[in-house]
Amino acid sequence: MKVRVQFYAQLRDLTGMRELDIELAEGATVRDLLENIYARQPALRPHDKSILIGAGVEFVDRDYKLKLGEEIAIMPPVQGG
Repeated sequence: MKVRVQFYAQLRDLTGMRELDIELAEGATVRDLLENIYARQPALRPHDKSILIGAGVEFVDRDYKLKLGEEIAIMPPVQGG
């Protein structure tokens, strides 16, 4: 199944891209997706513990099962001032 990943803020700067389409096996989780992304974009791996994952309008955890055609947002922690 194909999912679209969107990168935000400094994660966009690290990858040099706004979005990426990734093909995954049916039943794949966010954890599987992240491993695929880290293989392509190793500069993101050091941020693994702090990034937030959004599916649609909700934040999800790494065990969330992805759905066909879903758009996934990869974001740094929310910061305010």
